[in-house]
Parts: sequence; structure tokens; C-alpha cells
Amino acid sequence: MKEAHPEHKADVQVHSGDADITAPGQKPSFLEESLWLSAPLGRDMASSWLEARRQCLRLLKTRGFLLLKLSAAVLAVLLFCEFLIYYLVIFRCSWPELKTPEDAGTPGAPKAPEPVLRAMFLADTHLLGAIRGHWLDKLRREWQMERAFQTALWLLQPEVVFILGDIFDEGKWSSPEAWADDVGRFWKVFRHPPHVQLRAVAGNHDIGFHYQMDTYRIKRFEKVFNPERLFSWKGINFVMINSVALEGDGCDICSRAEAELLEISHWLNCSREHFPLYRKNDANCSGEDAAPLNEKYTPFKERYDVLSWEVSRKLLWWLRPRLILSGHTHSACEVQHRAGILEVSVPSFSWRNRNNPSFIMGSITPMDYALAKCYLPCEDMVLTTYCVAAGCLMLIMLIPTRLVSAPFHFGQRVLRKFKTM
Repeated sequence: MKEAHPEHKADVQVHSGDADITAPGQKPSFLEESLWLSAPLGRDMASSWLEARRQCLRLLKTRGFLLLKLSAAVLAVLLFCEFLIYYLVIFRCSWPELKTPEDAGTPGAPKAPEPVLRAMFLADTHLLGAIRGHWLDKLRREWQMERAFQTALWLLQPEVVFILGDIFDEGKWSSPEAWADDVGRFWKVFRHPPHVQLRAVAGNHDIGFHYQMDTYRIKRFEKVFNPERLFSWKGINFVMINSVALEGDGCDICSRAEAELLEISHWLNCSREHFPLYRKNDANCSGEDAAPLNEKYTPFKERYDVLSWEVSRKLLWWLRPRLILSGHTHSACEVQHRAGILEVSVPSFSWRNRNNPSFIMGSITPMDYALAKCYLPCEDMVLTTYCVAAGCLMLIMLIPTRLVSAPFHFGQRVLRKFKTM
């Protein structure tokens, strides 16, 4: 039996499932070293790349959720401040109730209820024109009045709406083109269903003061709004008075206005006018929407802030109303004239004139009436809501960057140092 020659022997080395046949004591080549080293290194790089990709996806997912939450929060704040707040505030208002009269022939037996007219009174909307006011101011104020009016129509369902003058802010000097634009915007803001009547009286901003008004401006106003001075519904008579024309100096427009009043004076139950009847000031006016304290004792100027004493006395004698509602002052006031005749000054309906606008709700019958006031959202409450929401959103955005947490940690360290001292 022959033995194998030693030179024919070979060593077999097995590494990780790979068979490497090398001569005893021979070093591996450079290519073999590269193969040995690159396999573990490639696996580490692949795992690191996958981990980085997973972290990137997690970060994008977190930021996406954050952006989605921020968008939802912004939409919620806008929805609340521009829509829901009007429903929440006006929903608290309700029509005043009239006392049920008892039948004189049968004590304790109520009479058949009289038909009640639900009337809504607002004043001094002052829609801005082409000359005064920034476009953003115009947009903001008109949006506020539109949402308030449309919400009131939907919730309260009035039968008639009276606007007591100063519908427009620049009507007394607006061009025909600007007037047409203002009228179009008015009907957009104060649109109403056909079964709701809308009546308006002219104010000094609509046709000008006594020496500014002319037949052209009056006819232009009456072309848009019904020129009838006497309006009757459900047995109740309303007289819309152009108080700007009641200067008492015998001018042509003034004479015609007085003649109309004399003609219809015996039909009067209630009157609506722009200028209040004569009073010295607002010192006796009270309520949260009355004139500010620094304005209450300012004397009113006759024929500018209020009607003259002579004209006021003449109106009370001619018309003998049981109720007077007026605008112009932008503030609320109740005044008892002679014979117990009540005059109610209706505050402005616009944020441009008041922080807390309001309107009057009246339940009226041929023999009685009851009034209630309905407040609109305060402008400062809406602005405060926006500011608080913006601050909260900024905190939510800064918390992930640790810019907010750093001052808190610093404060904690300072407190701990003080405690240890």
C-alpha cells in the first residue's frame, strides 16, 4: 500500500459556509480581504439607512398630524368667531310678552287675543362708501352686520324690520356710481325673505343735513326705500318721519314734510324717526349701551343732535304718539315726554360705532306694546378669542422645538438653588 506523496496534500478551510482553498501559510489576496470585510460592513450600512428612513417617516408623520391639528384648530376658531357666536348670543333673546287683558263684562275671563306684530328696530348701520374707510374695515363691519341680521331673521322670525336712519355713511356726497354700489351691498347684507317687510327712514348721512339735502338726494333715497310716510299692518299705524326736513324755517322741503305730517296726524299710533326729540343731554340715560360717562353731560345741539324744542313740541301735539323710536346718537336712551309718551333711542347696529351693538324687539298690538333689547356679540370678545387662540397655537408649535421648555427648566433650576440656600 502506497502512501500519498506529501506534496499532493492540500488544506481545506471553511469560513461561514464558504470554502476557501489556499495553500498552507499562503496569505489571502487583496480581493479576498475586500470580500471578507465588505460583507459585514454592507449589512451595517443597510441597517443604518433603514433606521434613518424609519425616523424620517416618523418625523413626517408627527409633523403631518401636528399640521392637521393646527388646521382643525384654526378652522374651529374661525367657525366660532364668524358664525357660531352670533347664534349663541342672539339665541338668548326672546320676544317680549304682552299682558293679556281681561274682559270687563266677565271678570277673570280673558279676551280673544289681539294679533301681535313682531317688529325689529335697528339704527345707524353706516355702510362705508368709496371715500372713507379701508377696504378691510368695510369688509369686517359689513360681515358683522350681515351675520347678525341674518342670524336674527332665522332665530327670531320678525314680520317687519325698521331701520332708523344713517343706513349709508357717505350717501350725502356719493356719486351715482358709488350710490349704486352702496345700495347693492346694502341689499346683500340686509337681504330678507319676501314675507318680511323692511322699512327705512332717511338720516343725515343718507341725504345730508338740512342745508345739504336737496330733492335729488331725497328722491334717490326714496327710489330705493318705500317713500310711504304712513305704514299700517295688523291695525297698527306707523309714521316714518324725515326729521332732517323738520328745520322749521319754511324751506320748500320742510313745508312739504310738515304738510304730509298734518295730513296723516290723525292716523298715528306709533312714530319712527331718525333725530330724537329735544332733550338737553343723555344725563338721565342708563344701561350698558348708554352713552359713555364723558359724553352724558355734553349738551345736545338743536337741529344737529336732536330736533329743536319747537319742532318736538309740534310733533307731540300733531301726532300724539304712544311710542317714539329714534336713532342718530349711536347710544341707548329712554325719555318720558309729556303725557307719558315714551321715546326710545336705538343704539347703532354696527361695530364701527359701538363695541356692544344691539337692536330693539317689539311686540305690538293696536292697544298695547312691549319692548325688549337684544345684544349682539361684543367686538372685544371676538378679538380676545382670536388673540387667545393665536397664543395657544404658537405654544403648540414651539413646544416640539424645545424653545418653550428651556425657560421652564431654567426657572426650575433657579428655584432649586434658592431652596438649597
